[in-house]
Amino acid sequence: MSTPKLELRGATDDLLDQLAEDVRAGKTHADPLPYDDPISLYEPDPDLRVAKWLQAIWRGRGRVEADAWRLYFVVVVDGQPVGMQDLCGVRFSTFGTFTTFSWLSADHRGRGLGREMRSAILHLGFDGLRAKEASSDAFVDNHSSNAISQALGYEPNGSDWDTRQGEPALLNRWRLTRENWQPHRRNDIQLHNLEACRTFLPLKDGQPDV
Repeated sequence: MSTPKLELRGATDDLLDQLAEDVRAGKTHADPLPYDDPISLYEPDPDLRVAKWLQAIWRGRGRVEADAWRLYFVVVVDGQPVGMQDLCGVRFSTFGTFTTFSWLSADHRGRGLGREMRSAILHLGFDGLRAKEASSDAFVDNHSSNAISQALGYEPNGSDWDTRQGEPALLNRWRLTRENWQPHRRNDIQLHNLEACRTFLPLKDGQPDV
């Protein structure tokens, strides 16, 4: 899919290989730490971190079940891979719900790309896959992620505890319904090869009447 600022391309091995240097260099990190446990990006050894990161994506690409599946996209800006944006189906065939996960290289933060990435993946979920609801969560001190959720129409949906590198931390949970997404819907986001994606995924029972 594409927006005026970026593209989300399916995470091929070639694109992942280009992103691997950012992973190896630790450019996925932020302060405060943004990820809950367990995650390969916290692995201290750079080469092992890349290997675990790739293995996790390869395993995820091969799992397509009614209750759990994940689409991995590489964020491309001006032809350069700069991060990832994923869409995760959560019992989609029953409830039509999904969540998202993303990271952006430290070299490309502060340019509005995080919000653009999220807008694009929400467009795929709601417009392309006809989802009913999206969710997101972020640690309370992850101000940028929480601000993006609020700006895009998500509503607060409680809080929860998780750990990051073994330390307890509080999470904000967010919920975005189709109805609340509609006012934020954009007409400058293009979806490509959608039918191939829809054929591949267990979607039928999760599609609302639209």
